[in-house]
Amino acid sequence: MAVSVIIKTLNEERRIAATIESALAALKAVGGEVIVADSGSRDRTIEIASRYPVVIAQISPPALPSCGIGPQLGFQYSRHDHICLLDGDMLLDGDFLEVASAFLSDNPDVAGVTGHVQEMLTSNLEFSRRVSRNSPENRVGTIDRMNGGGLYRRAAIEAVGYLSDRNLHGYEEFDLGIRLRSAGWTLHRLDRRFVQHFGHTDNSYRLLVRRWKSKYLFGIGELLRASLGRPYFMQLVRELPELKLWALVYLWWAVSLGLLLVMPDKGLALGIVVAVFAAVVALMTLRKGGFSMGLYTVVAWFFHAAALPVGFFRARRAPEKPIESRLVGAGA
Repeated sequence: MAVSVIIKTLNEERRIAATIESALAALKAVGGEVIVADSGSRDRTIEIASRYPVVIAQISPPALPSCGIGPQLGFQYSRHDHICLLDGDMLLDGDFLEVASAFLSDNPDVAGVTGHVQEMLTSNLEFSRRVSRNSPENRVGTIDRMNGGGLYRRAAIEAVGYLSDRNLHGYEEFDLGIRLRSAGWTLHRLDRRFVQHFGHTDNSYRLLVRRWKSKYLFGIGELLRASLGRPYFMQLVRELPELKLWALVYLWWAVSLGLLLVMPDKGLALGIVVAVFAAVVALMTLRKGGFSMGLYTVVAWFFHAAALPVGFFRARRAPEKPIESRLVGAGA
C-alpha cells in the first residue's frame, strides 16, 4: 500500500531539504506522496520545500502552532492507506517504509509500527537524558505510544476520529496511542532504526525556557484536560509515571513553603529548604552520573510541574474539526 509521508515543520530551513530528500528516496520502494505540514514558518522552510515534488499545507488564522496541529493538518490532505509521520529535522531510513508496510500487512491488529529514533546531537542535556534513560523511545515490541513518529494504518486513525489533537503542545503521540489502544489496536516498535534526529543545539536551560514560551511544556496538562470524562482516563493516569513525580514536586514545594511561613526562625527555615534542594540534586547527580545532569534534572522537574496546571486550564477547540489552512508553493 502507498504511503503519505507527513513532515511537520515550523522554521526548519536548516534541515527540511535533507528530510524531504530522505522521504522521497524511501517512497521509491512503496509509492506515495510527501506532505509538508507547516505551522506558520517565518524562515525559508516553504521556499526550500517548494523546490521538491511535494504537497505543502500551511495553517491559516485562527489556527495556531502546536505539536498536535501539524500531523492533523497533514492527515487532512493525505490520500493513502498508510501514514508516516516525521519531524522536519529527521532523516528517514531508506528501507523503513518497505519493512514497516510489510509488518502492518502481516499484523492486522497493529495500528502503527515504528523503530528507534537515533539522536544525532546529544551535547544538549535534554537529548542526552532522553538517550540514556529507559524512555518510551527505547522500548522494543508492544509499546504505548510512537514518540518521534512512525507508520500508521489509515483505517485505525479513522476509527478513532482524528490523527492528532490540535490543542496539544506535547504528548500528542501518547494521546493518539491511548485512543488507539482503547479501541482495541496495538502499537509496535521494531528493533531497528526508523530515523536520525537532529534536535535543538540550544543551551539546555535556554531550551527549557523556549519550551515554556512555545507551550510545549503545557502538553501534559492539556492531555489531562482532553482525557477528562473519557473511558481511558484512569488508565492514562496510571501509565504516566511523571504525574506521580510532579505530585511529589508539589508536595516538596508545599512543605518548603510551609516551613518558610510557619517556622519563627526564617534563617533556619531557609537553610533547611536549601539543604533539601542540595540533597536532592546530590542524589540525582549520583543517579545520572554527573552534577550537570543532576542539577538539570531537578530544574526540569520544576519547569514541568509548574507547567501542568497552566496547560490543564487552557481553552480547547474541537480536535476533529478541519484545521484552518491553505495549500502553498508550486503545488497550490
